[in-house]
Amino acid sequence: MDQASTLILAISLIIIMLGMGLSLVFADFRRVFLYPKAVVIGLLNQLILLPLIAFGVTMAFPTRPEIAVGLMILAACPGGPTSNLIAHLAKADTALSVTLTALSSFITLLTIPFIVNFSLTHFLEAGQVIKLDVVNTIVQILVIVIIPVTIGMLIRRYKEGFAMKMERPVRIASGIVLMLVIVGLVIKEKDNIMSYMEEAGLVALMLNIATMVVGYLSARMLNINKKMARSISIESGIQNGTLAITIAVVLLGSTEYAITAAVYSLIMFASGGVVIYAGTRGGNAPKVS
Repeated sequence: MDQASTLILAISLIIIMLGMGLSLVFADFRRVFLYPKAVVIGLLNQLILLPLIAFGVTMAFPTRPEIAVGLMILAACPGGPTSNLIAHLAKADTALSVTLTALSSFITLLTIPFIVNFSLTHFLEAGQVIKLDVVNTIVQILVIVIIPVTIGMLIRRYKEGFAMKMERPVRIASGIVLMLVIVGLVIKEKDNIMSYMEEAGLVALMLNIATMVVGYLSARMLNINKKMARSISIESGIQNGTLAITIAVVLLGSTEYAITAAVYSLIMFASGGVVIYAGTRGGNAPKVS
């Protein structure tokens, strides 16, 4: 992508994260103390098991280094803003979903550079590796993710009426922006898109299914109720695809690394629809203490 497209992508992510901030209140972080076990299990799934599963998928289904790196970049990212909406529609525990999205967005600020650098070193040949500068990456993610989220939360705190009015339009706009970004990538890589789809489709599908299943089962095995387990499953499988694409394009300067995130984004919307259907069919489950 050219410099103008790269700037537009970064600005788009800033707007999306600002919109996510509008849906958050500081009480969301206090839920860590209200539901500590559910929050810890959710974060373990998202921050530790997700990257490990992604790495396992690349080992089980060998593919080109660019696709593997793209999968690891995606796995390093936090849950996506749309996960909260999917949790709500699926009759999961929306409060837990919001809490996990908020916490993972802040924590991955520190973990993303290390996971991405590991994947670059592991999958690429020595001459191809361009490592992310850890401090510089943290600063850039801070600017395009954390600061907009914080500003959104402050607007929600002091201008709640405006925040509530804007939350839905911005959420819808976020989905549209993500689709436009995917379309842009397809156009940019139109000569290679079919081969990319064939290569990235399987590993993206396997990662999505595995993380959502592991997320749900690990929660249930540790006596987390079904609504919370559903939220943990959603948070494990619905990733911030726009951030993954931004890291690939803006920080690493490669649209090839972004293809996996684009393919995964399409798949996760489909799996999200399945979870919504299952949740509405199953109804609300009683809580297990």
